[in-house]
Amino acid sequence: MADGVTAPEAHEIGKLRWRCRRGMKELDVLLTRYVEEEYSRAPPAHKQAFRELLDSQDPLIHAYFLGRLAPPTAVLSALIERITASPPNDRY
Repeated sequence: MADGVTAPEAHEIGKLRWRCRRGMKELDVLLTRYVEEEYSRAPPAHKQAFRELLDSQDPLIHAYFLGRLAPPTAVLSALIERITASPPNDRY
């Protein structure tokens, strides 16, 4: 596959793209951008935290992104910082 992504990884990314479709456009943009630009090269702990984040309700995710609520783990906190940071220039 292109960009060093295997067929199973491409399948997983496709599923994640679908799960990034939320009820809030702002979340759609942030989550989809992360999947498209960073997920495949993210550390395993961040991949797991991202999948768990997608299981959360939109208001909770939105509160994390706005800093209104602290994420419950350090890994999730670091992931939120990456997602909400300015353009992603090779962060890993």
